[in-house]
Amino acid sequence: AQRWLATSDLPDGRTKRKQTPANKLTDEERRTILAVANSPQFANLPPSQMVPILADEGRYIASESTIYRTLREVKQLAHRAATRPPQVRAKPKALCATGPNQIYSWDITYLLSMVQGQYFYLYLFLDVFSRKAVGWDVHDKESADHSSFLLKKICCDEGVEKNSISLHSDNGSPMKAATMLVTMQRLGVMPSFSRPSVSNDNPFSEALFKTLKYCPQYPSKPFATIEDARHWVAEFIHWYNTEHLHSAISFTTPASRHSGEDVAILAKRDDVYQDAKQKNPNRWSGKTRNWKKIESVRLNWLKEDAASDTTARSRCVS
Repeated sequence: AQRWLATSDLPDGRTKRKQTPANKLTDEERRTILAVANSPQFANLPPSQMVPILADEGRYIASESTIYRTLREVKQLAHRAATRPPQVRAKPKALCATGPNQIYSWDITYLLSMVQGQYFYLYLFLDVFSRKAVGWDVHDKESADHSSFLLKKICCDEGVEKNSISLHSDNGSPMKAATMLVTMQRLGVMPSFSRPSVSNDNPFSEALFKTLKYCPQYPSKPFATIEDARHWVAEFIHWYNTEHLHSAISFTTPASRHSGEDVAILAKRDDVYQDAKQKNPNRWSGKTRNWKKIESVRLNWLKEDAASDTTARSRCVS
């Protein structure tokens, strides 16, 4: 290769002869493999199971790798089982929130009751931009009627205008029920759904449920009544919205970010750090801690899209 690069007029010295392996399958052997693989006995089995069954019957037609290769050549290896082939699922539409009441996320989680096998169900709506829990309720069953009523109440309390907000959820039956979809259409709320069987397409609600169930205040025993469950959830939501310093929003509270008060809070923190650096600059090798506000939150963005967008400080969840 070096000689060819140095002297362009040299001919290609590589041999063009193609050798045929001595142990290449004959046409008759290939036909035998395909006939056995497509027989009623083996039509739904992969070669890894065909080979030991044939050996138990005292038969050898080819090695496992050879059977795989032969089936691959005729495109019979993609899906041999009688089950439904794997489906390609498109990623949900990318969403971006630059302020409160633009993207909501919601889900339902179980709360244990004193009766084994029975649960209370926590309906919880979260603002993706501010992480504020904008609405919640606890019921003794899953129903689209409960979620529809709660969504209407939230839109009224938050002053949500038509066609100004998206609501993201998984593919549970209460989320895709006709009652819920009709309510969203009447309110002008645009639906967004996770891919089927993909757990991390609804990360904001899942993260909030983990915070709820793993916080030190979570009861060690099941709730005796639905009133007890509602009382505890009310206390948790108050703490989460007004006291909890959320790491994803520069350690401000969801309520302060939702109302815009976080701007003054972060500016004050930055002033404190700048004053500390001026008083003792030897302790600072570079810049002070970044207390800038995260301007946008993105849901279902591809990593390459997030890396190419450097216009503003943002949080991306894919």
